[in-house]
Amino acid sequence: MKNFIAFTTAALTFAASHVWAGEVVMRRVLSCEGPDAKMEVYLPEAIVTGRGIRNIKFDKPITGAYSLDLTDAGKGKTLEPVRVSLSRDRKSVIIDQYTRKLPPTTIAVGGARVDFDQRFGTGAMCGPFNEE
Repeated sequence: MKNFIAFTTAALTFAASHVWAGEVVMRRVLSCEGPDAKMEVYLPEAIVTGRGIRNIKFDKPITGAYSLDLTDAGKGKTLEPVRVSLSRDRKSVIIDQYTRKLPPTTIAVGGARVDFDQRFGTGAMCGPFNEE
C-alpha cells in the first residue's frame, strides 16, 4: 500500500507540475462514501503535522490527490490532482477538482453530506477532516 501511494503521489506530482518532483508520501485526510462510490482526499504528509484542522499548514491552497473508487460499478479506482483550501472562517474545507472543471465542493470540517459531481459522487457522507 505504501508503495502504491508513493508511486501514485509521484505520478500526480509530475502531472500537476509537469516536472519530476520525486517521491512524496501522502496522508488520507478525508474519507466519504456515497450510494455509488467512495471518495478520499490525500495531502502531502509534510504538510500534515498531526490530527485535526490546526495541524495542516493552510497558508495557500494545497495540491493533493482525490480518489474516486468505482470498483463496485466495475469501473475501478481513479486518482486525480485537486486543490484543497480552508474557508476564511476555518469551518469548511474546499475541494477543487480543477482538472475536471467541476465546481468546488465545500465540506464542513466536522463532516457533512455533499455532492462531488452529478455522476457518481452524489449524496456522499464525509467524516471529519483529518481525524483518521
